[in-house]
Amino acid sequence: MTRLFLALMWLLHWLPLPLLAALGRGLGLLLYVLVGERRHVTLTNLGLCFPHLSPAEKSALARRHFMAFGRSFLELGLWWHASPERIRRLVRLDGGERLAAYKDRPVILLVPHFVGIDAGWIRIALEHGLVAIYTRQKNRVFEAAMNGGRLRFGNCELASRQEGTRKALKAMKGGRFFHYSPDMDYGPKESVFVPFFGVQTATITGLARLAKLTGATVIPVVTRMAGSGYVATVGEPWGDFPGADELANARRLNAFIEAEAMKSPEQYYWLHKRFKTRPPGEQGVY
Repeated sequence: MTRLFLALMWLLHWLPLPLLAALGRGLGLLLYVLVGERRHVTLTNLGLCFPHLSPAEKSALARRHFMAFGRSFLELGLWWHASPERIRRLVRLDGGERLAAYKDRPVILLVPHFVGIDAGWIRIALEHGLVAIYTRQKNRVFEAAMNGGRLRFGNCELASRQEGTRKALKAMKGGRFFHYSPDMDYGPKESVFVPFFGVQTATITGLARLAKLTGATVIPVVTRMAGSGYVATVGEPWGDFPGADELANARRLNAFIEAEAMKSPEQYYWLHKRFKTRPPGEQGVY
């Protein structure tokens, strides 16, 4: 079944993006109806982060998120199979000169989980070497296809979360940019509780620790759907980071992601159980 679906994704990648996007949004609406657990997670997250929304407004935002997610999922075939020329047409890279200025210097790309994250990866991979840590999938056939698509332009490398950061750090020292996404709940280990949308949230301290260990510059990258394509925006390098205060470093991370999520809230990854780990004595939210 997985191989059949992967073959379908290959066929679909030949479609014009507007048509493929419409199919993806339809898939997202279907998932909203059928996948009750993730609908519940999304609505819970939105209720915590946007308490001012009415139930109808919250449901509408959740549906828009599922539509964006469905589109991004169906469009994976593009990033795994489309030609470099087509990828450059579909994904605009804004601020790419900032990356070029740091060539051969240690860099951590801070890449929050927006639905366009794979589009951003493949666009930057056309110009620069990348390394990232990924979570192993239960479906190894899909994992192999996903990793093959991400690595198809050569100068990139992946390390599983089980391997830790050593492999990624070695690749970074070899000139690759470390594509790092720390905005998920990885449990209480090496996490601190700081606000995210006003909710005390388990936030890993890895960004500051890795930047301090390697002397790397942190450069944010956010990729969004925009019209009939995507825009991968390379932000200004972070100055005065990391600071000496661990909590302040984590607060800065969350404040940045929160501000970016507010610009296009339907495109941030709300399906994840971001608030699963609670402070001691606090009841679970899911």
